[in-house]
Amino acid sequence: PGDGLGPDVMAEALKVMAAVEKKTGVTFETEEFPIGGAGWDACGDHFPEATKKGCEVADAILFGSVGGPVAEQDTPKWKNSEKNSLLGLRKAMDLAVNLRPAVVFPMLSSISPLRADIIDKGVDLLVVRELVGGVYFGEHKTEGDKATDVMDYTVDQIKRPLEFAFEAAKLRNKKVTVVDKANVLDTSRLWRRVAEEMKGGYPDIELEYMYIDNAVMQVIKNPSYFDVVATENMFGDILSDAASVLPGSLGLMPSASLGGKGISMYEPIGGSAPELTGMDVANPIAQILSLALMFRYSFDMETEAKMVEDAVHAVLKEGLRTGDIAVGDEKPIGTKAMGDAIAEKIY
Repeated sequence: PGDGLGPDVMAEALKVMAAVEKKTGVTFETEEFPIGGAGWDACGDHFPEATKKGCEVADAILFGSVGGPVAEQDTPKWKNSEKNSLLGLRKAMDLAVNLRPAVVFPMLSSISPLRADIIDKGVDLLVVRELVGGVYFGEHKTEGDKATDVMDYTVDQIKRPLEFAFEAAKLRNKKVTVVDKANVLDTSRLWRRVAEEMKGGYPDIELEYMYIDNAVMQVIKNPSYFDVVATENMFGDILSDAASVLPGSLGLMPSASLGGKGISMYEPIGGSAPELTGMDVANPIAQILSLALMFRYSFDMETEAKMVEDAVHAVLKEGLRTGDIAVGDEKPIGTKAMGDAIAEKIY
């Protein structure tokens, strides 16, 4: 579960998992391992070898959050904690494709920064981001007054996220937008070449291209234009963070990182918020929706995934709110109460 609010929201996701087990008769075996600051406390390592080995033999990884107080980022426990944990996991599990859905729930439209006329068009997009290549994983060096960061991609690295994007679009509104900077970057031109070569295998999918600067503007100005967005690592980082503001709270945003070794990881996109640990105020919905993504993509359990998503929608439709999504006279409920309410909808 990690640090801060991670254990708090993870407990509610496991509560919902137990409800699914009881409802369906399916049994899931779970084992907990420390990572981040918790890993440091356990053995002086942000990504302990035991945690790595546990992940390697799992069918899927349900992840909480890592990171500590801002004022303590220079201490051994917290320095590079997130980098060592998350990048370590990505490399070890070959988590090459990141999925970031962004949906505005109609019953929560008042907390979205979007105008009502934009929300009325429907906001439901999926950002597919390449996760282990590009400039983040290239060579980085500084020599005197010169700094260099290398961005490179291979055809095989590009094919993986594009294949998922095309396949996802088949089940959605049949449109893929590749976001790049092909007017400047050779890597972007390679992305376009690979996409053009692949599109023949998906005759029912509309394929288009958009520059990153325009895409960031359009995802705020006209998000209903998008269905599935596919892009490289840095642009995906920027674009998915821009899209994360659309629902109105990070507590509603799940994500998935799909692994080339057959093991994928599912996590909420919000931080650990250590100052709120144990206060029963966190929104567990993003963690619970991450559980739904795990059912869908790791276990091919679409019925169970929809069961969880429908339970979340039901409690929100009834007006239940945690503090981050409550407005006006709405009385917020706690982390545990929200988990209980969602679990009860499963039963």
